[in-house]
Amino acid sequence: MSEQEKPKFTDISELGEFGLIDRIKSETKIYTKESVKGIGDDAAVLVNLEGQHTVVSTDMLVEGVHFDLSYMPLKHLGYKAVAVNVSDIAAMNVIPKQITVSIAVSNRFSVEAVDELYEGIRLACENYKVDMVGGDTTSSRAGLVISVTAIGQGKADEIVYRDTANKGDILCVTGDLGGAYMGLQVLEREKQVFLSNQEMQPELSGKEYVVRRQLRPDARTDIIHELKEIGLLPTSMIDISDGLGSEVMHLCKGSGLGAVIYEEKLPIDQETYHVATDEFKMSAITCMLNGGEDYELLFTIKQEDYPKIKNSPNITAIGYMQEKENGVKLVTKMQQVIDIQAQGWKHF
Repeated sequence: MSEQEKPKFTDISELGEFGLIDRIKSETKIYTKESVKGIGDDAAVLVNLEGQHTVVSTDMLVEGVHFDLSYMPLKHLGYKAVAVNVSDIAAMNVIPKQITVSIAVSNRFSVEAVDELYEGIRLACENYKVDMVGGDTTSSRAGLVISVTAIGQGKADEIVYRDTANKGDILCVTGDLGGAYMGLQVLEREKQVFLSNQEMQPELSGKEYVVRRQLRPDARTDIIHELKEIGLLPTSMIDISDGLGSEVMHLCKGSGLGAVIYEEKLPIDQETYHVATDEFKMSAITCMLNGGEDYELLFTIKQEDYPKIKNSPNITAIGYMQEKENGVKLVTKMQQVIDIQAQGWKHF
């Protein structure tokens, strides 16, 4: 076989996760009128006979890639697996109703270990008021794999997508940012200390908040209830799983716009700030922009809706949407204007 005849093999890392998703999306056709929204948002949207739409999202967590059982308790892992999927449904402005859970386990896991995993899943179901209605179990030759599918239903005109922002819309974020990322740094550091000296105990005093943000994140379904109560419908929305910078870029790409965010407006917890700057000598803005797994909501609203959220302790306005040609910018506290680069979690 000549060099020209040899099949081409492209490393997935050349595309990256989102390039791979775009490639799959470009080759995927929609064949039924019931499929309103397919690949490309936080969740798929299906129409049903009652005029409401069914919203579906699936996430997979793989041992050694998404979690490390040397410091992730199985109960927390079960809870987190549900929360990250529920978060995708919330990002569509929809309340989740059901989940299915599938797991693949190796023979190093006991029945009691599986019980603990599902105890965390049941606690999350109780907290988010979702029903576990099915799933699958199978064996694995390499560790633990968890796949959760979350399902919700919402009125067609209340579902919010990531590609519907408008020029001049205000960018808002819930909660605070960077905590989960710093929690991961703390846990990884303590793991290395333990591996070098197994008599050492983990030093987590004063870091409880960031560790909890990593091990047991909370999906912001409460915000969806709050938005309904104040009569506010976002113009676009996404959850922050891969870092604020990455998610802002997604909103901009989907909506064909640029954006400006202000460093001084970005919310950060004091513990997150001190762990980042004092212990890890890391810039707080780096944690907030590039740290993932906060599972807060990033959304846009019309300017006239700002009075509805300005006094909310759960929501912060951080910037606005602008023309695409002006790019995606960060205005620093020193009034420097720099390009935002999406440097969040890379799967490949």
